Amino acid sequence: MRKLVLLVHISLDGYVAFTKGELDKFPVGDDNLEFVCRLTDDADTALFGRISFELLNGYWPDRNKHSDATKSEIEFSNWYNNAEKIIFSKTLEEAALNNTRIISDHSADQIIDLKQQPGKDILIFGSPSISQLLMQMDLIDSYWIFVNPIIFGAGIPLFSGVTTTKKLKLIATKQLSNGEIALNYILDIPSHH
Repeated sequence: MRKLVLLVHISLDGYVAFTKGELDKFPVGDDNLEFVCRLTDDADTALFGRISFELLNGYWPDRNKHSDATKSEIEFSNWYNNAEKIIFSKTLEEAALNNTRIISDHSADQIIDLKQQPGKDILIFGSPSISQLLMQMDLIDSYWIFVNPIIFGAGIPLFSGVTTTKKLKLIATKQLSNGEIALNYILDIPSHH
């Protein structure tokens, strides 16, 4: 079965974006994108909510054609263009884009079906409302949480709406040059003897 992997930036106080969804307050660094490109090696599908899709799709499809693009930007742009893109949206019309599918029924069955199809991992980029829904359903297999050295004071929280306790197990860490720390967690499911 394919794994559903959440990749998300958060502030030290737990926000994935500022109050209106702004992401520009997060510090940037090319080694962050280089690290994400290593994670995309094991994935062939990207899953988004509508807003996150529109943000990423406004930048990445032609970034590889820009003369000032870094090696990591070219690599990620190429991956983005080749990956299947699944957008959870009740309002977005079927896009005339390559490798793009819109799912308006936000049910656990849809995600379980996706995970059972052949292929590599499915990466969720940001998308706090979809991520919260998937957390509630215990359908996220791995969390890559990029903790940024910034306090927003207000914004869109990552863990809002999660109503049950989730015990996670830390399996990897990576410190990046811009001060971010990437933390990789999986659900800690106790074994019964």
